[in-house]
Amino acid sequence: MANPYRRRFGFREKARILVWLGLIGFAGASLLFSAPSPTFSSTGNNESVIVITVSDAITPVTAEYIGKGIDMAADRKAAALVIELDTPGGLDTAMREIIVKMLGSDVPVIVYVSPSGARAASAGVFITLAAHVAAMAPGTNMGAAHPVSLGQGKMDEEMAAKVTNDAAAYIRSIAEKRGRNADWAEEAVRKSVSVTEKEAVKKKIVDLVAEDLTALLKAIDGREVVTATMRKTLKVADATVKREPMGVRLKFLSIITNPNVAYILMILGFYGLFFELSSPGAIFPGVFGGICLILAFYAFQALPVNYAGLMLIVLAIILFLAEIKVVSYGVLTIGGVISMILGSVMLIDAPGDVPYMRISLGVIIPTVAVTVLFFLIGVGLAIRALRERAGMDKGGLVGLEGVVKTTLDPRGLIMVHGELWSAVSEEPVAVGERVIVTDMDGLTVRVRKA
Repeated sequence: MANPYRRRFGFREKARILVWLGLIGFAGASLLFSAPSPTFSSTGNNESVIVITVSDAITPVTAEYIGKGIDMAADRKAAALVIELDTPGGLDTAMREIIVKMLGSDVPVIVYVSPSGARAASAGVFITLAAHVAAMAPGTNMGAAHPVSLGQGKMDEEMAAKVTNDAAAYIRSIAEKRGRNADWAEEAVRKSVSVTEKEAVKKKIVDLVAEDLTALLKAIDGREVVTATMRKTLKVADATVKREPMGVRLKFLSIITNPNVAYILMILGFYGLFFELSSPGAIFPGVFGGICLILAFYAFQALPVNYAGLMLIVLAIILFLAEIKVVSYGVLTIGGVISMILGSVMLIDAPGDVPYMRISLGVIIPTVAVTVLFFLIGVGLAIRALRERAGMDKGGLVGLEGVVKTTLDPRGLIMVHGELWSAVSEEPVAVGERVIVTDMDGLTVRVRKA
């Protein structure tokens, strides 16, 4: 007869597994978060041009990437740093951090809106105007820099006016410092105007249009710029171009701060905790869920999170858990589905004209559908198990064979029918020995040696 009993880990085994998981997690986190990123080589000369590429929203990760690029260019005494820019905009705090770094740079910073089809919108306008040299590729555009509220709901008229005036004054000061069209810059904030690359050159918003990076470096060779401490003449026509991509750490952080990814991590985290709570001792779901939740909450600090939406999602998980314990004939599940849909839509508080900061419906709908399917199956299996257990009367266990888990002297625990039961024996029985159930007294069974 095959052994029907599942192996259960003892306390020491569980502790050992948790310790190893903790050590592995700590080592991985140390490598990921303590390693310098991006990893730049320490050698270089003033005949090199460093190129970094920003092709996403402006976030704290972007600010760190550009800041490290400027520091690296200074350390290597590069002739210039080129930022290839394609962005729909981003967070005001991250944008200002980048601009402060650019204005204080001793290395000339060149912003090149490229490739064809790229744009420098919203925060990208501020960054482009702050460059020592601003250029655009054919088929690009820039503009629409009106500030919007993220994570604070709709601003009233007075607050909106204050924010707009602050942004207008800031962009005008940047444009005047670089000798660019300050009137257009202010209109980009107040009226959300945009221009093509040819119009930008004609209106003295940017310096030139260049087909590619090689053409750009040749066109600006010999141009004089004013850095934070001195005047410099660019000598970049024959410079060695060295591209420096994001390091592993920044790429990882950039991925998880995507609203869709952060949302999925949060849901996976809740799933992990649900599995751990419903099957205590499984260990892995709890560890996995905890890691996912921590990563999700890290991402949320860089996103305009609506905490009402977050609480609705938490409520949905609680309702799903309650459905397992309380037979509500689907009422709790329906309430959980509605709560989860509303919470998912509300989670990221971004206005309609900032789609890159919202969770896609293409992610929300499948996630909710999978959650509903999972809990329908889970609830069904749970109800079935409860019915089977309810139908197990005194005769259901009597005569079955079990294994002693804690010494019976005279009381202890045995494993029978895949479950742990309190047991009483008239004679001492050691751990691991087999016993036969002879009677039941409530939730306690009486046994004898097999």
